Amino acid sequence: MTRDARWIITLAALLVALATALGAFGAHGLRNVLAPERLEVFETGVRYQFYHALGLLAIGLSVVARERRGVRIAARLIVAGIVCFAGSIFALTFGAPAALGIVTPFGGLLLMAGWVLFALTAWSARGG
Repeated sequence: MTRDARWIITLAALLVALATALGAFGAHGLRNVLAPERLEVFETGVRYQFYHALGLLAIGLSVVARERRGVRIAARLIVAGIVCFAGSIFALTFGAPAALGIVTPFGGLLLMAGWVLFALTAWSARGG
């Protein structure tokens, strides 16, 4: 397995584990601490982290099958998107300054760019 595949798969697995822990923390530790609307926002961050971490795992597995530069870049964009999108949501949930909210849509753009690049790279791959 290449070094790139190893880091993508390892990071994806850790992000899934973290999303699992954060989901449990939200369900059991925050239910009586946060207002329902804040808990809902927190759960949105957890859900999106899950979605994109699982997608990142698929990217890592595709790297194992065939090393492609676009896949590596897409994986980096998605990791940055998870950090910016879910990370800013988590921080805002716990009272970070509202100005941090500007990071959330930027993270969403990084996620979308990563997935589009991954799709383009997959589409352009030749069989063999």
